[in-house]
Amino acid sequence: MTAQLLDGVALGQKLRAGFKQRADELAAQGMRPGLAVILIGEDAASQVYVRNKVNACTQAGIHSEKYVYPCDVAPQVVFDKIAELNADAKIHGILVQLPLPKHFDADSVLEAIAPQKDVDGFRAENVGALMQGQPCFIPCTPYGAMKLFEAAGVSLKGKEAVVVGRSNIVGKPMAMLLMHAGATVTVCHSQTSDLKAHCRRADILVAAIGKPKMITGDMIKPGAVVIDVGINRTADGKLCGDVDFESAKDVASFITPVPGGVGPMTITMLLANTLESAERSLNT
Repeated sequence: MTAQLLDGVALGQKLRAGFKQRADELAAQGMRPGLAVILIGEDAASQVYVRNKVNACTQAGIHSEKYVYPCDVAPQVVFDKIAELNADAKIHGILVQLPLPKHFDADSVLEAIAPQKDVDGFRAENVGALMQGQPCFIPCTPYGAMKLFEAAGVSLKGKEAVVVGRSNIVGKPMAMLLMHAGATVTVCHSQTSDLKAHCRRADILVAAIGKPKMITGDMIKPGAVVIDVGINRTADGKLCGDVDFESAKDVASFITPVPGGVGPMTITMLLANTLESAERSLNT
């Protein structure tokens, strides 16, 4: 058996095809959707992510603004910019690219973003709403994974799901979404004993641990659906996920490639959240 690929590039393009029309319809009513992105420091990966997000906005008809600060910028400068953007009617979403320099308190920065513009869904208020099953904005990476399940016709009701990783950005919200969809969810992490045993019973396996090729084919239940959130760079400079793709593809029924799986869907769902924010603003 060779797994079918869950192609995030193709699905992202399909979804984005409708975004431009939605953005243009809003613009015709006097409201062009707007996203502001704040980048602090010179992290190469973050620079690539921000560039990709800005380019995606342009293609979708979404106005974008980018604010770049040196890594030693005073936190108050960034807080002042966030306050300015919160009050700017042209901006419907604010994204602060993570990770931040060590002299920043990331939680305080995220909490400074107005809830109605928190298109990453990272504020405590939005996290709580997700927990209750009534999210204002769904965090983009788990949101993208759910869209991949939906597009492939993967039923989650009654399935055993294992999420490897417990980050606030991916692991925890992913677990909540799977649970709300009817799956029985186990969250594994660095202190989990016998990780292989947990993974082997998973009908749905989501790897978001940040360690290259940690999940190997012998850890996967035959026929499982595997979502690889990880993006790592090997010693020879190649990109790889948290799953050893070559051994996993002969065991799983569906699997996301890296690159080209979850990554493009993360940006796609950021655009979706920004559009939704603008539409809400128009209707209030």
